[in-house]
Amino acid sequence: MSDSGYGVDRRTNTQLRAIFPAACEALRPFFDGGNTWEGQSHDHLAYHTIKEHFPELTTQDAFIVVTTTRRLFASGKFPNSL
Repeated sequence: MSDSGYGVDRRTNTQLRAIFPAACEALRPFFDGGNTWEGQSHDHLAYHTIKEHFPELTTQDAFIVVTTTRRLFASGKFPNSL
């Protein structure tokens, strides 16, 4: 029987993990349910904000941050402070 890897962290992008809390805070206004903008998506503003705050991120990493933050807010599991 092979080791299933439980307890082993397979996430290897340490740079992205390090900036994720700050990136989530920068994106909070775009995905916070308390902010309503007539039901319109403001993803393009979120991407622009991420690239302004973290110009070193690749396009793929920016996509990962924005998508993950959106999912966290949509799930209601977004912590008050990261």
